[in-house]
Amino acid sequence: MKVTVRAVAIAFFDLDKTLLSLNSGSLWVRRELKLGHITRLQALRAAAWMIRYQMGFASLDDALRRAIGLLHGISESAVRQRTLDFYEQEVRWLFRGDALKAVQRHRKEGARVVLLTASSLYLSELVARELRLDAILCNRFEVDKEGLHTGRSLGGLCFGSGKLDHARAYAREAGISLNDCTFYTDSYSDLPVLLAVGQPVAVNPDRRLRREAFKRGWAVVRWGDAAPPVGEAALFQGMP
Repeated sequence: MKVTVRAVAIAFFDLDKTLLSLNSGSLWVRRELKLGHITRLQALRAAAWMIRYQMGFASLDDALRRAIGLLHGISESAVRQRTLDFYEQEVRWLFRGDALKAVQRHRKEGARVVLLTASSLYLSELVARELRLDAILCNRFEVDKEGLHTGRSLGGLCFGSGKLDHARAYAREAGISLNDCTFYTDSYSDLPVLLAVGQPVAVNPDRRLRREAFKRGWAVVRWGDAAPPVGEAALFQGMP
C-alpha cells in the first residue's frame, strides 16, 4: 500500500521489525547464550516473555528491568564490544530497503530523523551512526565510577508510555509539537506515541496494532524483509 505522508518536523522510527526486518533482542539472546554470557534458563525465560508479549499476555516492562539487572557488575566496555561485534556480524544487514528510503525522504524534506526504541544505547548508537540519524531515544544504563553497570536504568524506561515521555521531551526541547511529527512502528506497545503524533504509520503491524490502525484510519504499510523472517519461537531451536 502506497501512503502519501505530508512533510513533518520530526520523523520518529522504531527499530525492531520496523527499520530492521527482525527483532534484534531475539538475536541478541541467542548469541549471548551461544557465547556463554547467559544461561539456558535465562534465555528460555527471555523467549517466554517475548512470546507472551507477542500474544498480548504480558508487558515487557518487567522483562526489561530484569534484563538490565543482569548487567550488574559487568563492564560497560565489554558490553559495548559485544554489541559492536553483534551489530557487525548479525544486525547491519537487516535494514529494510523501504525503511531506508523513508529515512532518506524525510531527511531530504528537512525533518529531524530520530530513533525511538526500547533497544540499548550501545546498539542504538551504531544504528544512528550507520543511518546518520539526528538523535537517539532509547534505554540507557547506569554505570559506576569504575565503569561497571549498576543493574539500574538511567532515566525512565523507553518502552510503552515511557517512549511517549522520551518523544515529548525531545519535541518540547526542539520547540516542535508532536502533531507535526510522524512515527513508524510495528508494535501495539507503541500505541501511546501513535496516538500523540499527527501522522502515525503502522509498518508490518502485529495483530493488535493492525486492528487498531484500521479502526482509526491510520496509514498501514508493508515494507519488504531484508532477510527471511524468524519468529521469537526460534529462540528455542538449537539450544544446548
